[in-house]
Amino acid sequence: MNGHSFTLAGAELVALGSGALWWPEQQLMCVSDLHLGKSERVARREGRALPPYDTRDTLNRLAADLARSNARTVVCLGDSFDDLGAAQALPEDERLWISRLQAGRRWVWIEGNHDPGPLEMGGTHLAELPRAPLTFRHMAQSGSSGEVSGHYHPKAEILTRARLISRPAFLVDSDRLILPSYGTYTGGLRSTSAVLSSLMRPEAQAILTGPTPHAVPMPRGRD
Repeated sequence: MNGHSFTLAGAELVALGSGALWWPEQQLMCVSDLHLGKSERVARREGRALPPYDTRDTLNRLAADLARSNARTVVCLGDSFDDLGAAQALPEDERLWISRLQAGRRWVWIEGNHDPGPLEMGGTHLAELPRAPLTFRHMAQSGSSGEVSGHYHPKAEILTRARLISRPAFLVDSDRLILPSYGTYTGGLRSTSAVLSSLMRPEAQAILTGPTPHAVPMPRGRD
């Protein structure tokens, strides 16, 4: 699969170009911040109409990653739905699509700040998932080691010879990994932000997503 290999707390992991995390030894795929149903939530709460294709696009990409990996376990790191109302309003065909993706796999919904309650969507709903030597949770906690989280939708900007490139990115250091958002309609927080700079150790790297994922020193300090 198209990815960049690295190690966290002794676990050999692969950051995929799609923004998904692959743990080959455990046959585990992890995605964060799907924000399914965002177009419905924006229309309901803000009265703005977005093209209602975000959920299908996100599920299409997830289905492709699962087909390539044949993952036995899927961990969704919270904010899988844009809010609980968006989960309840999901069309039946998209609910069935999720059920088909879940078939034959262990599927874990981690609690997020957008979807803090139990989801009637199959699978298991947990506050966090310990899977030694890693712990999967929605938001990073200080003092943690071997932590895999999401929430911040990190992105990184690098200057090439031709132009400035901005892409969703994995942030990783010797203690933790923060995943990029996997959802179609989600924005991003620059790695130079104060909150991400304070969370990540000085040696942190940013693994840029895209056709050829690659690692660079985590950009810092301009915000």
